[in-house]
Amino acid sequence: MKQLSFLKKKNYINHQIAMKGGSYSLAMTGVVMAILVVVNIFASVLPTTLTQYDISSTKLYSITSNTKVVVNALKKEVTIYWIVQADAEDDVIENLLAKYESLSEHIKVVKKNPDVYPTFADQYTSEEVPNNSLIVECDDRSRFISYSDIYLTEQNMSTYSYDTSFDGEGAITSAIDYVVTDELPQLYILEGHGEAEFSSVFSEQIEKENIETTTFSLLNEDSVPEEADCVLIYGPTSDISPEEKEMLSEYAAGGGKLMVLAGPPEEGKLENLYNLLADYDVEVTDGIVVESNRERYAFQAPYILLPEIGTSEITEPLIEENYYAIMPIAQGLTVRDTSGAVTELLTTSETAYSKTAGYDISTYEKQDGDIDGPFALAVSVDCGNEGQIVWFASANLLDDMYNSYSSGANLDLGMNALSSLMGEREAVAIRSKSLSYNYLTISESTSSFLKVLMIGGFPLAFLGAGIYTIVSRRRRQNEPV
Repeated sequence: MKQLSFLKKKNYINHQIAMKGGSYSLAMTGVVMAILVVVNIFASVLPTTLTQYDISSTKLYSITSNTKVVVNALKKEVTIYWIVQADAEDDVIENLLAKYESLSEHIKVVKKNPDVYPTFADQYTSEEVPNNSLIVECDDRSRFISYSDIYLTEQNMSTYSYDTSFDGEGAITSAIDYVVTDELPQLYILEGHGEAEFSSVFSEQIEKENIETTTFSLLNEDSVPEEADCVLIYGPTSDISPEEKEMLSEYAAGGGKLMVLAGPPEEGKLENLYNLLADYDVEVTDGIVVESNRERYAFQAPYILLPEIGTSEITEPLIEENYYAIMPIAQGLTVRDTSGAVTELLTTSETAYSKTAGYDISTYEKQDGDIDGPFALAVSVDCGNEGQIVWFASANLLDDMYNSYSSGANLDLGMNALSSLMGEREAVAIRSKSLSYNYLTISESTSSFLKVLMIGGFPLAFLGAGIYTIVSRRRRQNEPV
C-alpha cells in the first residue's frame, strides 16, 4: 500500500510539473507570437532599402552610388508614371521603383493602367507603349522609357547567341537627370573631312547620358564655338586644313577639350591633324601596328590588338572590373614628351611593330622598312589652362562589332574619356546588369560526396540527435524525485 501511495504521489507531482511546463510553454508561445506580430507591423512600414537585401551576383536589386548622388540632390518634384495593366507588374521593375521612391521624398511613382487610361501616354510619346514602360516627368520636361529599353537583348559575338541584360537603373537615372537639368553638356562634332558615322551603341550611349550633340565645320567659323564643352573628331578620312589645325590648337591651349578617334587612312596622310599631337612631342607612326606577342592580339589577327592598360582616371574603371579593350587597325604613337604632360592610356608590347605597307599588307612578318615599337595606342595630353586632348589611334574603337567582342569595354573606355573631358556626371556609367545564368561546375567525385552527405549524412545525424533527445528525456522522467 505504501508503495502504491508513493507511486500515486509521484505521478501527481509529475502531472503538476507537466501542467506547469505546458502552461509556461503556452504563455511563452503567446508572447513570442505577439512580439512577431509587432515586429512584422513595424517592418512593413520601413522602406525597402532596410528590409530587402540583394544577394544576386550582378546586384540586380541594388542601387548604385551614382543613382544615390543624383536622387539625393533633387530639389524638384519628379513623377514616374508606370504604364502597366493590373496584375501584369514586372517584379524587378516594381522593386526598383520602390527603391527610387524610398530614396527621396521628391520622387513619386504613379501607376497608370492603359485599360483605364488608354490615351494617357499619347501626350508624352508617339511610340508604341508596351506593358511596364515608364514615363519620367518634371515640370514641362519628360522622357519615355520603353520596356525594350529596360530589358536589353544584344548579340554575343563570341557565342553566336543573344544575351539579355537589365538596364532599368541606367534608364531611369538618366531620365531623372534629363528632366531636372536645365543646361545639358554640349558636344560639338567636327565635320567636312569624311568623318565616320557614329556606331549605334555609341550614339545610344551619348543620348542616354544626356549629352546634346551639334555638328559644325570650322571652314565657316573663326574659332571653336564658346558653347562647346568638348569637340569630337570621329574617324576622319581626309586631313584638316592648317587654319583648322590652328583653331583647334588655340582651343585646347586655351582650356578647351578635344577628343580624337583617328586610325590610319586608306589613302593619304593626316599631317595637319597629327600636328595637334606633334605640338606636345607625340609622333604618329606611319602604317598599321601588328603584334608578334600572341597574348597581345585577338582572333588570330595580329592587327586586332589587346593593349596594356595604363593607370588614369579614364582607365581605372576597366582595371577594377578586369575588362580589356580591343584596338583594331591602329596607328602607333611614339611619346617623346619628357615634361609629364602626356599620359599613355593604352600601349603595345615591346615586340610590336608598324607595317608601313598599311592596308596593302601581304604578310604579318616583320620586313625591311617596318618600324619597331613599342607604341602608345591612346594618350591623354594636358594642354595647360585645364585644356586636354584624348587621342585614340583607331577609328574603329567604338564599332558595334569590336565593342561586342570586348564585352562593352571599348564603349566604357570611350565614354569614360568623354565624361572626363566634359566634367564628371553622376548619371553616367551605370552598366546594365546581365541576366545570364552562371553555372557552377564541380567534379564527379565532389558531386558523389555531396549526394552521400545530403541523402545519408544529414538525415542520419538528425535521426541520431532525435533518438538521443528522447532517451535523455525518458531517463529524467524515471529518476526518483
